[in-house]
Amino acid sequence: MSEHAKLILDGQPVELPVVVGTENEKGIDITRLQANSGYLTLDPGYANTGACKSAITFIDGDKGILRYRGYDIAELCEKSTFMEVSYLLINGELPTPEEFARFKDKVLLHSLIHEDMKNFFNSYPGHAHPMAILSSMVCSMSVYHPELLKPNPNAKETSQTITRLLSKVRVLAAFAYKRSVGEAFVYTRPELDYVSNFLHMMFTTPMRPYEPNETIRKAMDVLFILHADHEQNCSTSTVRMVGSSKANLFASISAGVCALWGPLHGGANQSVIEMLEDIERDGCNYRKYIEKAKDKNDPFKLMGFGHRVYKSYDPRAVILKKYCDQILEQLGINDPILDIAKGLEEVALTDPYFIERKLYPNVDFYSGILYRAMGFPTNMFTVLFALGRLPGWIAHWKEMIEDPTTRIARPRQIYVGPTVREYVPASQRA
Repeated sequence: MSEHAKLILDGQPVELPVVVGTENEKGIDITRLQANSGYLTLDPGYANTGACKSAITFIDGDKGILRYRGYDIAELCEKSTFMEVSYLLINGELPTPEEFARFKDKVLLHSLIHEDMKNFFNSYPGHAHPMAILSSMVCSMSVYHPELLKPNPNAKETSQTITRLLSKVRVLAAFAYKRSVGEAFVYTRPELDYVSNFLHMMFTTPMRPYEPNETIRKAMDVLFILHADHEQNCSTSTVRMVGSSKANLFASISAGVCALWGPLHGGANQSVIEMLEDIERDGCNYRKYIEKAKDKNDPFKLMGFGHRVYKSYDPRAVILKKYCDQILEQLGINDPILDIAKGLEEVALTDPYFIERKLYPNVDFYSGILYRAMGFPTNMFTVLFALGRLPGWIAHWKEMIEDPTTRIARPRQIYVGPTVREYVPASQRA
């Protein structure tokens, strides 16, 4: 007999089915609650609401567990690549050598954008934020591929759209950066892998080719893997919500880019660096800011510490800390911002105040430091996050459109405005 939860509403019992996931997560199915009782649930921010069933990512915030399709994130970072993880997330299984070769060939084949799109880049002011350009350009891609905009695409059409997005979005991101610094656009090279090509397009100039060392290339690959998916976060939920209306994948991903832009989501790593710059301008006294963070009467918030989901050390931060230490040591960078960050990290990992409250450095803290050390400007940090998150967004969109139980997302509300009122002509209003 299946398990049920029982609510007593207006003195009457209402039975609600209990849903159990493969990792023994339990939820109460309220699909029929309003129809059977007239009641709604109220859950601002959806912190207690499961919007879907998904087989893509599992998180246990209390134990610090993150798995993609059942594979532990640390093992994937050590043994896999971003391209292979992308295939895994989108298709559900790791590829055979033949499948992976075809996948990489298709991504390489579609790495060029329509030449007309370069005119769009040139129409933006030089100071335009790369995230604004990226979201617009992703949506604009739909103009050049109208054959892929069917409301019910078949498997081949879906595969074509996915491949084009995976390949071209990194080109759009690099072009957005080049536009912001007034440099010539750089195209992909067929002999380079996905990540190396992105670094090449970002940093190569007509006067100086860029050849990343293996540590930087691997760290960039790991950063993309760590950002590839994170369950039903703000931007992923946005992609699902937009896609539930049968909006095409280009529009859905563009909406996800916009959602990621916010400082409480993908923009958090940029906020970390901006905080460190503020501390530098104030004399580099990071201990002063540690005390400000402890003062409950001080509005200052230490960015990059703690996480809404993880109540222990963010498993992604554990991995990035290793690469952060390696790159800072190998590159020998003399940057006071990075020195402040290391000081804050040391205090947070040893101070009882932070340990008791589980305010460990999170993925945003280390990713911001790494991006800065690699030479990325601050306004590109969220774009890099978007590139990493792209396969996760695609996987969730694909899972949603293939699920026959999917309904258009349409949250309800508890109305708290005025009751019925009579219209008063303007001449009679006081």
